Amino acid sequence: MHSCLEGIRLVAFDLDGTLIDSVPDLAAAVDVMLIERDLPPAGAALVRDWVGNGSHKLVERALHYATGNVPDEATLDMAHTAFLEHYGRAPHSRTRVYPGVKKALMALKQRGLILVLVTNKPHAFVAPILDALSLAGYFEVTLGGDSLAQKKPDPAPLRYMANRFNVPCEQCLMVGDSRHDMEAGKRAGFRTIAVPYGYNHGEPIIDSEPDLIVESLKELV
Repeated sequence: MHSCLEGIRLVAFDLDGTLIDSVPDLAAAVDVMLIERDLPPAGAALVRDWVGNGSHKLVERALHYATGNVPDEATLDMAHTAFLEHYGRAPHSRTRVYPGVKKALMALKQRGLILVLVTNKPHAFVAPILDALSLAGYFEVTLGGDSLAQKKPDPAPLRYMANRFNVPCEQCLMVGDSRHDMEAGKRAGFRTIAVPYGYNHGEPIIDSEPDLIVESLKELV
């Protein structure tokens, strides 16, 4: 076991950009939403930099890009509803699990660690994606961006997990790919590990000063 896991009893994982590459499916839904509004599609490369703050923010960034203006609330709500509808039809057809993820999850679970999932993705999509990609059995509890009143980078979802399992925050670890994951982890008093291959708004994850960066999650075991 990696030395960074010493004394750790609970590990919270982010989903998009950490365990799975979901951008192809997210981008497809964003582009259908834009095209039906006679707007130019964005494509996966741009969507990759817009992911991480939940679906509402993703759609807002897409509309801002396509029109040059920040959308008003009514426009944004309608577009967001359309995006959710399109994404809900195929949330995992092009989504893939990153190499080393299942091996790491299996090893950590076998060692008796409590594994939980804390994502900003709407919770309705979490179970279907985990089931389709054979990831569901690893996690004790999953939280989406709409499960609590706050989402990452607020530390509330992480503190919720620590409290739920009665584990002190200093014995917990946040594993993610973005500055929001690292900020949430630090503010919650968790140890932090980052992966550099995910979605971090085009910024190097080292700028967020995680306790450790691993190229693959299999390095944890």
